[in-house]
Amino acid sequence: MWTTEEVAETTASRSAVWEAVRDLHTGDLTYPGADRFELHGPFEVGTELTVTPEGQEPIRSRIVELSAGRAYADLTEFGEVQLTFRYDLDDREEGTVVRYSLTIDGADSDTVGPELGPQISADFPASLAALLAEAERRAAAAAAEADAAEGTLDA
Repeated sequence: MWTTEEVAETTASRSAVWEAVRDLHTGDLTYPGADRFELHGPFEVGTELTVTPEGQEPIRSRIVELSAGRAYADLTEFGEVQLTFRYDLDDREEGTVVRYSLTIDGADSDTVGPELGPQISADFPASLAALLAEAERRAAAAAAEADAAEGTLDA
């Protein structure tokens, strides 16, 4: 088995980050550099999705873990090698800590992982930063909208 993890913190709430993770994986959120996702059924464990990394061919994955607001994981299989991509969200004092990981398992994963893993995960820092920036942008927009609505109620 081979694994790597990128950890980042954001001022966005766990629910705001979760909404961004969910919307990315349902295909409802896109931004420059993001993989494209097409969900083939409901957003739940067992549902398959097509993932198209930027500049690459589509691959088929399956949701293998879903704990609303806390964790998401999907599994991609290439022969006897399994790639699990996972997000874990935890509250911190003023926001959220996000762990984005890749685990490569299966036959020859000890050989394949060190070669393939760094290639796949090279964009994890930028990818996670872009996702969290989107969560922060959406949270700020929602707060501004709520403030504006409150202002009209006060008038």
